[in-house]
Amino acid sequence: MLLSKIMLNVPEDVHIIVDGKLALKYIGTDVEALKAIARASSDRSLADFQAALVTYKEQLVDDPIIRSHLDNLYNKMLEQNLLRIIEPYSRVQIEHVSMIIELPQGVVEKKLSQMILDKSLPGILDQGEGVIVLYESNPVDKTYEAALDTVGNLNKALDSLFLRAKKLS
Repeated sequence: MLLSKIMLNVPEDVHIIVDGKLALKYIGTDVEALKAIARASSDRSLADFQAALVTYKEQLVDDPIIRSHLDNLYNKMLEQNLLRIIEPYSRVQIEHVSMIIELPQGVVEKKLSQMILDKSLPGILDQGEGVIVLYESNPVDKTYEAALDTVGNLNKALDSLFLRAKKLS
């Protein structure tokens, strides 16, 4: 239940649940490990997240199910942090981003390229200069879709008029 609260992006509920009277009999290292992950998630701190994984390796890393969910959570947190860091820029050096987020440049570059390929980040990586160039997201123009719908409806109306005219003659 604690892991599901963390994954649903409401880590504040973990502390409320754990501090309740009914949860006192479940207090142990497993619960402490999930509390540390919840704290890192609410602070959006990748360093605290990694520290919790090292501290509670037996409870978090050695369990394949929990590890799978935590890998997804780490990737989501990394993506959110990267988006928040590069948001004000139109062109930013990858080295600068990696210094701010305190991760190796290769990890940051790999994640940024994955985000570009997944279309969650509009831009390109210029590896020659070591920068990421961001594009402004253009809002989708609804006029084209509306015109296609109108033409489709007009086609249906003309077909029905053609059938009626054919019946009359």
